[in-house]
Amino acid sequence: MESAIVTGASSGIGAAIVEALSREDVQVTAIARRGNLLAELARRTGCDVAVADVGDLSATIPLVERLRPEILVNNAGIGLGIFGISSLSREDIERSISTNISAPVQMTRAAIPHMLRAGKGHIVNIGSITGLHTLTSAVYGAGKGAVHRFSQNLRNELLGTGIRVSEICPGRVLSEFYDSRTGNIEEHEGSSVDVEVLQPEDVAEAVLFALRAPRHVNISTIELLPTSQVVGGSKFAES
Repeated sequence: MESAIVTGASSGIGAAIVEALSREDVQVTAIARRGNLLAELARRTGCDVAVADVGDLSATIPLVERLRPEILVNNAGIGLGIFGISSLSREDIERSISTNISAPVQMTRAAIPHMLRAGKGHIVNIGSITGLHTLTSAVYGAGKGAVHRFSQNLRNELLGTGIRVSEICPGRVLSEFYDSRTGNIEEHEGSSVDVEVLQPEDVAEAVLFALRAPRHVNISTIELLPTSQVVGGSKFAES
């Protein structure tokens, strides 16, 4: 049985990925801050859980090193700065960088040695169209832009090792992000417009598509948009 770690797994995209992988008989460890939601996810899927903030590397890195996952899904993200950099404190910016950039980079570093020894493995980074196109959030876009470049360069670094690297870049997704704007680690793009947006399950299906491709196939980048959202993400069709 394959093993996987999914971060930001208590709700939304992360929970949907855990559910999809569990149906594929992957033994998943779900990491998130909200223990009550993780407990419910474990009841539904049989996954293992770890209550932790991905920004707390003293907790998460030893976990990755101990579990030695064959699949690492870096999903956790934070939406601070969606209204502009002037609305952020210095602490907000540091937290955004820690969660959106440092955490996936450090967790990947911790997972790579075992994958190298095994000659296989799969790193899946949940990016965003804000990392591919110029939109309105400088800090959030910079974080997701870093995830995109990290994914591309990591693929180049790992050439010939058997380790695959994939990045899933969704547009507008129905979840908690735009409704609460609290900067919760498990939140991702949500809905604030009157169109039919993506569901978390749509993103999870894209992750499965990348993971289940034949071993000789590496799905590098998937840009995933609602039909009602234009390429680049800046415009929506009227309902």
